[in-house]
Amino acid sequence: MSLTRRNALKLLTSGSLAAAFGAGALTPAIAATKFNFTSETASKTKTRTARKSKPRYKGKRIVKDPTGESPGTIVVSTAKRKLYFVLAGGKAIEYGVGVGRAGFVWKGSARIARKAEWPAWHPPKEMIAREKKQYGRTLPTRMEGGINNPLGARALYLFQGKKDTLYRIHGTNAPATIGRALSSGCIRMLNDEVTDLYQRVPVNTKVIVI
Repeated sequence: MSLTRRNALKLLTSGSLAAAFGAGALTPAIAATKFNFTSETASKTKTRTARKSKPRYKGKRIVKDPTGESPGTIVVSTAKRKLYFVLAGGKAIEYGVGVGRAGFVWKGSARIARKAEWPAWHPPKEMIAREKKQYGRTLPTRMEGGINNPLGARALYLFQGKKDTLYRIHGTNAPATIGRALSSGCIRMLNDEVTDLYQRVPVNTKVIVI
């Protein structure tokens, strides 16, 4: 059967389209919209992104260190929407990140107290109440790690002393949000890049968010 528009709609309705292209073929598109948690709908986000002339993020790169911090330090610039991992010799790895939307930006110094691969997600009670009230979305109290989880492939948990700040550096199932201010305060990275950073940093690494 040729894949005309009419046949595609029939396959989609019957659930056969995913089988035709592979069991997980539709998962990334669904994941990118189901748990994006922005102040915009997915359609508005897509439309506004398409209108922007700003070039798309092209991936991490080695740059001259703009931070002046010691090697091994992580510095996040919320204004530039960049994360820097400081190297020796006056260099740093620059990653693109997504940051908190207006009213949800966190700044300060912290340390990585915990690292997790494909972490489970426990939305704070305040977030659950806010999302329900403002957007009519009912969040789960817990979501197991995986491709649909908004924390993505890796998470670095930020603490001040022994107190959890509730902010994370983590992956995302919505890569289009990199370079934008749409999160509830956490620092989002592409899954492959947060995995790269995860491998470079030990527990107790200093993190500065400016």
